[in-house]
Amino acid sequence: MPSIPQTCPSCSAPLMVTQLTCSACGTGVVGRFELSPFARLSSDSLRFLEVFVRNRGNVKEMERETGESYWAIRRRVDEVIAEMGFEPARAEPPALTRQEILEKLGSGEIDVPEATRLLTELGKRK
Repeated sequence: MPSIPQTCPSCSAPLMVTQLTCSACGTGVVGRFELSPFARLSSDSLRFLEVFVRNRGNVKEMERETGESYWAIRRRVDEVIAEMGFEPARAEPPALTRQEILEKLGSGEIDVPEATRLLTELGKRK
């Protein structure tokens, strides 16, 4: 089944759901209905949320399943939050200190390639 269009094909204004129909008996309900913020998400964002929920929000498990870094997953979460209209996505995660990067590496929160990348970026900022 195709997803619900979000904008008018004629003028690009937002569309509103005004009728619901029972798939079993055909009863129709007419009115003005709000869509859930989830209904506004792209299919890519919905797939990301399925992985997020399946992993109970555990970013470390998501890293294992998707092969993406901690920061890539965090960035994607922020993008989905913005797409749902809750708050704007933050452009960059706050800069970490050398000590914080090494602590995250030691705790397993980030892997060696990610720590190397963060340390390299930190060196470029100085």
